[in-house]
Amino acid sequence: MTDALAPLLDLPGVTAAVAAARESVAEVHRHPTNRRGWPATAAEASVRAARASAVLDGGDPEIPAAGEVSDPVLAGALRVAEALGPLLPTWERAPMQALAKLHLLAAADLTDTLGRPRPGLGVTSRLDLLAGLVAGGSKAPGPVLAAIVHGELLALAPFGTADGVVARAAARLTSISTGLDPKGLAVPEVSFMRRKDSYRAAAEAFASGEPDGVGAWIIFCCEAVEAGAREAKSIADAATA
Repeated sequence: MTDALAPLLDLPGVTAAVAAARESVAEVHRHPTNRRGWPATAAEASVRAARASAVLDGGDPEIPAAGEVSDPVLAGALRVAEALGPLLPTWERAPMQALAKLHLLAAADLTDTLGRPRPGLGVTSRLDLLAGLVAGGSKAPGPVLAAIVHGELLALAPFGTADGVVARAAARLTSISTGLDPKGLAVPEVSFMRRKDSYRAAAEAFASGEPDGVGAWIIFCCEAVEAGAREAKSIADAATA
């Protein structure tokens, strides 16, 4: 079968961006702290990712020192972050089922319609195509597949609530499952948050379907992975100090 994502590697700048993203994450995995202490640094990365993802969807970035999180967007993002490890086998085998679970967790305090894609506009058929790519239908490098998962879910907004949190979580799962970031150390979500206007513009360019827009989105996501690796290094450095 033809790999639908293979031609994306021929877009200008994509191959170099992919190589840089891969090397940046590999380097942070070699950090002395992450050789044995990675569970602690990965946990910190997960919390930072959840906070940044919540902010991008209009949530509160502050986690209370004591008591429950009251902001529904942040609470959902934190629930999603906690579930990613257990969801990984489902994501690899049955991505649609994993997406439904991600939405249930992300939007539990936002809507009563949980885990079901909205009808119409070809949403289900496009999700099925995306699920096929995730479940072994593409051999594209991890940075490319993660960017496509992320961009497609943002463009589709399949659930109508918490779609951004779901999209970024699905991209994170893809980075882990493809071996790009098997321990979940990088925090590209922080870069997306810090460059939120550029993030939204790049996502809109991807949604256009034009080759230039798709290529620019992949490169943007690769740059965020590099920035996320620098964030991961700061986490590891702090743990060593």
